[in-house]
Amino acid sequence: MRLGATLVHLSPGPPYAVAGWARRLVGAGFESLWSPEVIGRGSLVPDPFVALATAAAVTDEVELGTATVQVPLHHPAELAHRVLSLASVAGDRLTLGVSPCSTEADFALLDRDHTARFRTFREQVPRLRALLAGSGPVPPLLLGSWGASVERAAREFDGWLASGHRRTPDEIVEAHGRFRAAGGGRAVVCAVPVTDPGETRAALQRYAEAGFDDAVVLLEPGGPEPEQVRALYP
Repeated sequence: MRLGATLVHLSPGPPYAVAGWARRLVGAGFESLWSPEVIGRGSLVPDPFVALATAAAVTDEVELGTATVQVPLHHPAELAHRVLSLASVAGDRLTLGVSPCSTEADFALLDRDHTARFRTFREQVPRLRALLAGSGPVPPLLLGSWGASVERAAREFDGWLASGHRRTPDEIVEAHGRFRAAGGGRAVVCAVPVTDPGETRAALQRYAEAGFDDAVVLLEPGGPEPEQVRALYP
């Protein structure tokens, strides 16, 4: 199992300085860098396209991913333009995590219909794929999902993003079993909390034993240093 890290944090306070943070994470040995799209939930979380473009400019080889972009908040053409712009900087290192989202605050801030998010997502993803395909290779699309959509991630997407921020290891491992049973490919558990080092080590080991391909830790200010966290999993 590969170990990645987020470029941002979700705690109150100023964001990390992305360029320096990206260099430090790569120097510590993390194999992928990820950034979510969070707009209306209090403290500033940098735009994932800005954060990942910055990371692309100051790193080499490491994978760069969105975890996740809230597709219903965008017009497909606008989103395709942003993805292609980022791909022009990141090249084939880019992985696109997408979701319908679950947080009403982001939709309310942008005057979007939160209740229609699943229908909007189903309508927009094919358009997004077509727009991306018309301009060259399409980045892998991973679905951030839960419930019955875990099997959909297996059938219709290049992989699955499970949120370690909102679910317990028991729930995540159970859903991973359903994903594999449905024929799923790449499985990534993202935003794994880093609080108690012993608990984090145990969670990472459990995800590895379950068969996850990647785990992405969420490093918060005041918590363990990146080098300490990277040492928790060989």
